[in-house]
Order: sequence, then structure tokens, then C-alpha cells
Amino acid sequence: MKDLTNRIRTIRDALTEGLVERDVAVRLALLAALTGEHLLLIGPPGTAKSLVARRLRRAFKDAAYFERLLTKFSVPEELFGPLSIKGLEEDRYERLTKSYLPTASVAFLDEIFKANSAILNALLTLLNEREFDNGASREKTPLVAVVGASNELPEGEELDALFDRFLLRLHVGPVSKDAFPGLLKLRDDVEVNIPEELGLTEGDLDAVRKEAEKVQVPDGVMALLCDLREWCIAEEIWVSDRRWRKVVKLLQTSAWTSGLDAVSVWDCWLLQHCLWGETDEREKIYDWYASRVGVETVDQSKPLRIITAWEGDLSERKKNNRRHDPIIIERLIKNVEDEKTKMRGYEMNFDAQIKSLNSDIQEHLWVSDEFIEPASRKLNETRLNFLNIRNRLVEVTDGYKKLLTSEERS
Repeated sequence: MKDLTNRIRTIRDALTEGLVERDVAVRLALLAALTGEHLLLIGPPGTAKSLVARRLRRAFKDAAYFERLLTKFSVPEELFGPLSIKGLEEDRYERLTKSYLPTASVAFLDEIFKANSAILNALLTLLNEREFDNGASREKTPLVAVVGASNELPEGEELDALFDRFLLRLHVGPVSKDAFPGLLKLRDDVEVNIPEELGLTEGDLDAVRKEAEKVQVPDGVMALLCDLREWCIAEEIWVSDRRWRKVVKLLQTSAWTSGLDAVSVWDCWLLQHCLWGETDEREKIYDWYASRVGVETVDQSKPLRIITAWEGDLSERKKNNRRHDPIIIERLIKNVEDEKTKMRGYEMNFDAQIKSLNSDIQEHLWVSDEFIEPASRKLNETRLNFLNIRNRLVEVTDGYKKLLTSEERS
């Protein structure tokens, strides 16, 4: 399977070549396709949303492509094909689907939330089940992934189900000021060059999804997901149970294609692109995640409170000339030593996180490059905090031992 992961890496690099600030969009589109999910791009016109889908098509061997702009006046024939005249003559209500959405592998649907009720139900079934009701029969479709696009978020409950079909969501805006000169230098004829033998097949997709199911979800990641769900509930960010289950599959696919046999905290970087319903929620989710990188379920405030109490007790004992009960002092020393043991465990965890940052994330297929430096800084800051706590514990231990020694001498 290593050959397959190397092919995916080569394809990803080819798809992102020559783009300006659209690296994340292309990565998410490819990961969505590998997982069997879809990507939604929200942003104004002229921000290369359709380019993402056209490039995604190049990742797959002999992939049929379909593209359509929807309006409130769009009719089913535009997406699903015209009615068969011959079928109607034989009292059969069937569509000629060749070269339309039901026969496409990759599709781009612009202004997707303009879909009316005549289109919506068929679209939901096609996106979720990869099936299309053609007359009296339900047909399997070769659909790998849809990249949907819209200038704005959906309005109206009738579109909620369609919105929920897109596991990955990304807001796409104009390029930044710093990247603008690079945009002006781009050529219009940039062609994605992926050798035919590298193109992904249906068998490759089946292999990825089968292997991804074997990827373990460690307790630390599971705890992070549980905490995030509670936080989302408190913040009134609605995430369906179905979406949470799909998120786990996405994380497993992310890990396996990056060469890992277990989901890591770095795979969870993707959560910010899965759970938001309003565009401002993405940043909130990212901030929640970033604040916990390398911390997991450890609460630094508790050991700090304990140490401060011990330091205060030790200071009072040093000022007091009364005798100190050796049994109490020995018990305090033991408690401090137990806390030091916990801190050593925390430090080992952080060392492992920093090591994985310097190895796993450097080879990670999907995590954005600009995330690595802040993540490294956060990890090192957190580790220094715990190192400071441990040093204070050593000083407290030494102080209590000196008190015990002085009692024994007296």
C-alpha cells in the first residue's frame, strides 16, 4: 500500500502546483474524494472555485466530468439529462443520462443552493447514496465527489439536508495582499500534468477506504472529539450525529494516506473544515483546537494551584520556629513526589508530540504548511510551562527535606 500513498502524494503535489492560496481547497477536495465525501466552497465569484473541481478531475483515470451553474429557473433536464422520447412512446419515464451528472465521476455545481425542489430530492440521493432514480429503476452512479460552490450560505430549512451532505466546507476569498503580485504573474495555460499510470481508479479508492477502516483512533483523540462536541453544544454549533461519524472516517483516511496507523492530533486540524455552519464558526473551532494542541486533557491550572499551596505552606513553616511533625513532613514529600511523577508523564507526552510534529506532520498530506510553525511554538510553550512546574516541585521537595533533616538533628 506504500506505493498507493506515494501516488496520492505525487497527485496532490501536481494538483496544487501553480496555484496562489488555493492549496488548502485542492487538498480538501482530494481528501474528500478519497473518503467518499464532498467539498463545499463558499465565496464570491472569480475566486477559482471551479478550477478546484477541474483539477480534481485530473486525479482520476478516465474520469467523466460534469459542470453546471444552477439558477432558480434550472430544470432537472439540465442536470440529469433529457427525457427519452422512445421511452415515453413505450410509457416509460426515463432520462438519457449520458454526459450528465448521473454518469459523472467528478462534478462541479455552481450556486448549488439555487437548486429548486424539482432537483433537490434527486440531488440528495445522488450525493449520499451515489444512486439515481431513473424512471422505475434506481441506478448506481460512478460519482466520486462533487465540489459544490455558492456565493452565500443557504437560507431556508429545505436546504439544510443539502448543506449537510458536504462534509468538508471552506470559505474562499480573494487572494491576500502579499499573494497578489504572484496572482498577476500566473499564466492562463497552466496544465496539470499527471501521468496516466498514476491516475486513481475505482480499485484504488476501494483500497484506500478499506485500509482506512483499520486505522486506530487513540483515547487522546477520542477525548478531544468528545470535548469538542460538548463545546459545540455549549456554543450552539449544531453538528449532526451522522456528521460526527463521517468525521472519524475522514480522520482515519487522513492518517492512513499520510502513512500513519493511528489518527494523530495533527489529523484533527481538519475539524475546522467539517463542523461549522456559519463562516465565523470555523475560526472559533480552529482556536479551540489550537489551544489544545499538545495539551490534550491535561489541566495546567490544577497542578499550579497545588504547588502554590505547598509553596505557601513551606514558607510559613520556615518562618515558624515550632517543631514540625516528621510524619506530616514525610507525607507532604510523598505527595510532592507523586505530583512530580505525573509531571514526568506529561513531559514524556509533550516530547512525543514534539517528535511527531518534527516527523509525522512534515510528511502529512493534508495539514496546511502555515499551521506547522504556530503548532510547534504552542507545543514548546506548553512544555516549558510544565518544565517550570516541575522545577518548582523540585524546590518544594528540597525545602521539605531540609525541614525534615533539621527535625531529625534536633
